[in-house]
Amino acid sequence: MRYFLFIISMALLRFGVLAQQDQPVDTSANIVMLKEHSFGIIFHSQGWGFNFHKGKNITAFSKRLLGFEFVEMKSPKQIRIINPYFSNSKSYVYGKLNTVYLLRAQYEVQKLLTRKPYWGGVELRFSYSGGASLGIAKPVYLYILTPTSDFFEYQITEEKYDPEAHFVDNIFGRAPLTRGMDEIGVYPGLHAKIGLSFDYGVYKSKVKTLDAGIALDVFPEPVPIMANNEPDYYFLTFYIGFSFGKRYN
Repeated sequence: MRYFLFIISMALLRFGVLAQQDQPVDTSANIVMLKEHSFGIIFHSQGWGFNFHKGKNITAFSKRLLGFEFVEMKSPKQIRIINPYFSNSKSYVYGKLNTVYLLRAQYEVQKLLTRKPYWGGVELRFSYSGGASLGIAKPVYLYILTPTSDFFEYQITEEKYDPEAHFVDNIFGRAPLTRGMDEIGVYPGLHAKIGLSFDYGVYKSKVKTLDAGIALDVFPEPVPIMANNEPDYYFLTFYIGFSFGKRYN
């Protein structure tokens, strides 16, 4: 009987070994990946954008990254409307002076808070970063209605928005986004961010992270978005982002 049980036990052990050999194996599980790069998409409380990061593990608990972010910046007061007097009018944002984007160059540090368990799960890091910001403001152009000598007929022209001359009744809609590209204004500034980074990837060689936190952009000269508003010397936003990439040595 003991001999029979011994034979059965050896057969089950052999079967388990063969079954494990058929399963996909993460060959990077026990290898420390020192470098990484990733691309991502950001959603924040005043718009959305893209980012790129390239970094290196300095220690087992600390990571440093260099990156760029390009995000749009909307005013929380902007509302899209149409001219109620013309059925074929185009939508636009009344009172918007400029379409604004921010280009950020940043240096980021991530500190390990909780390591991912050996069976998988999520690794949590605290992150803080800062660097230069460049505000890019493109003037808004609109289709403007001008009365002609004929009764109830109008001429439509493209004009840069002027809050002193353009109103709901003579704005037909937004002109093409390419209008005003030769009049772009730039506003240098600084930014800082703090947040949490959740690494939920299955393989160490792949970057899959969710990031969330707060960003502050400050400018010595206000970035104009809306007419008749207080000057925008700073933007405080809440963000969430998803990044994908790879790690390597």
